[in-house]
Amino acid sequence: MLCAVTMIGYVDRLALSVAAPVLKQEFQFTNEEYGRITFAFLLMYAAGQLLLGPLVGRLGSKRSLSLAVIWWSIAAVLHAFGKGVWSFFAARAFLGITESVNFPAAFRVVAEWFPRAERSLAAGFITAGTGLGAIVAPIVIAPLITWFDALHAAGWSPINGWHAAFIVPGAMGFVWVWLWNRHFHLPEHHPGISEEERALVLADRIPMPEPGAGERPGALAEFCGYFRGLAVHFRHRETWGLLLARFSGDGAFYFFAFWIPLYLRDERGFSMMQIAWGAALPFLFADIGSLLGGWAGQRLIRGGLSVNASRKLMIWAGALLVPLALPAVYVESALAAVIFMGLGVFAIQVKSSSLFAVPADLFPARDVATVWGISGAAGSIAAALSQPLIGLMIDRTGSYEPVFILASSLHIVSALFVTVLIPRIDRLDRGRGQP
Repeated sequence: MLCAVTMIGYVDRLALSVAAPVLKQEFQFTNEEYGRITFAFLLMYAAGQLLLGPLVGRLGSKRSLSLAVIWWSIAAVLHAFGKGVWSFFAARAFLGITESVNFPAAFRVVAEWFPRAERSLAAGFITAGTGLGAIVAPIVIAPLITWFDALHAAGWSPINGWHAAFIVPGAMGFVWVWLWNRHFHLPEHHPGISEEERALVLADRIPMPEPGAGERPGALAEFCGYFRGLAVHFRHRETWGLLLARFSGDGAFYFFAFWIPLYLRDERGFSMMQIAWGAALPFLFADIGSLLGGWAGQRLIRGGLSVNASRKLMIWAGALLVPLALPAVYVESALAAVIFMGLGVFAIQVKSSSLFAVPADLFPARDVATVWGISGAAGSIAAALSQPLIGLMIDRTGSYEPVFILASSLHIVSALFVTVLIPRIDRLDRGRGQP
């Protein structure tokens, strides 16, 4: 279910990327203006990850995900009413803040449900949703645009292709919400698991104090307490390690996610139907990286390697392979370029499957959404700031080469931050003070 909702969220956010060649032609967007629109999503995505932690904590993972998916599905459909740069800017901002709940809540579920050895595989399944969404988005949306344009031209449809690109995917979230509310339970109350499994899950959780009756603060007090709690988390170098690792690394993934369709159209001359496979193939590699990275991390731990050694080994393995994306900008073959981009995204997801599990290794389940939100906000802010700069760089130089060079190198910097600032990935309540 968490993989599926992540996939749906990525289809909704990448609908704009796939439709971008059509929208640029219809509204005469420059690359810099397109970068501003994608900046709106990432800025509000960052703000939401940082600010909505109390909401996830108060509502719980089940309700917070349900409400978030309802609202981001509405936001996705609103893109169909866009009239220019600023209306798309507003729709992207709304989508960004509502989608920001996805990962903090999902990784709270990981902390609630999975023993430590299984968390990297669980994280791999969740991050595989990003690759699935990036595969499904061009495969579904590019034909939608083509078919609905033909139907509209024939007078058989009131909406044209790019309108359908936002309305049809936006409807998928409501189906997921129904299934989630019907089937999800916490392990303490799940009617379908054995007592042995329940004991296994609960025994491996980082303990957290349970407030007594009547001790739960009001919403305003909890919100203010959340921000006081942020200061506590910032006292830990581990929080800074996660924050800086995401700040330096996340922009590379969003470059590939948001700019591949335009690169294929502008630099490789792809048609909309060619973009359907050309933009999807790299993210098939991404899903393989997510699942392989998560599986390998689990196998290393079960084989006797410590959580610390396993996580760092997989993070470095992924980081050192990301530069495989760089030849994409130099090779003559369009297929080879797509494959090299796929290898780069594969490596990013190998790294992410272990990096994204680290907050649950360090912090109590109560704090995972908050710490994940801090680090995710840092990554999204960096990615947001990079978007207009990417567009400006392409417009000024007439080339994607400088952007590929940066995207291929920054994950090594990210791995260095993990190594230096998180000397040992282990529970922080073991002799170093409860976070």
